[in-house]
Amino acid sequence: MKKQKTLVSILIINYNNGKLLARSINSCLEQKYKNIEILIFDDKSSDNSKKILYEYRKNKRVKIFFNKNKKKKIAALDAMNGYLRLFKRSKGSLICLLDSDDYFHKLKVEKIYKIFSKKKEIDFVQNLPYIKDKLKTEKKINKNNPLSFWPYLAPESCISFRRKFMNSFLKVNKKFTNNFEDIWLGFRMGVYAFFCLKKFYTINMNLTFYE
Repeated sequence: MKKQKTLVSILIINYNNGKLLARSINSCLEQKYKNIEILIFDDKSSDNSKKILYEYRKNKRVKIFFNKNKKKKIAALDAMNGYLRLFKRSKGSLICLLDSDDYFHKLKVEKIYKIFSKKKEIDFVQNLPYIKDKLKTEKKINKNNPLSFWPYLAPESCISFRRKFMNSFLKVNKKFTNNFEDIWLGFRMGVYAFFCLKKFYTINMNLTFYE
């Protein structure tokens, strides 16, 4: 009997990105790696986001959640709140983050899965972004040194990690958040993975299309 591949959870946060939302979701549904679940959190959008999300309700791989609480005053906290709420509802052993104005290369999840499968000692992986309207530059990087490439620590949409990493990170981040509210989740996680755990790895591939 063929062993089932690891479940990968893709967490998408959205706020008023109705024009780009379908592109983001479809890039996940079109992944070559098929054992995925897609969780989407809409943070009180006032555009047509809700209408677009309702079109995906019948897809068994997509789960949609709407924020019923008061929004935060700081964008970084809004994003963190959305990702954390989705993480708690996800079931995957591996997690990928995605902002709704960005989207994935069709091989993104497969590449991430292979890295985690081969490198058991690694808990946190980031890929390089393909930045729209900017020229890509070829550059050799040190896979264990986030300071050797742009943007030092990749944005959320380029980040993937093991579930156990997030559980460990949340215990440390709880006290840190109160004093540094405007620091984005991806930066927090990258610092923790690289400087504290030494379980940081970079894939030298542009697997995320970043707006």
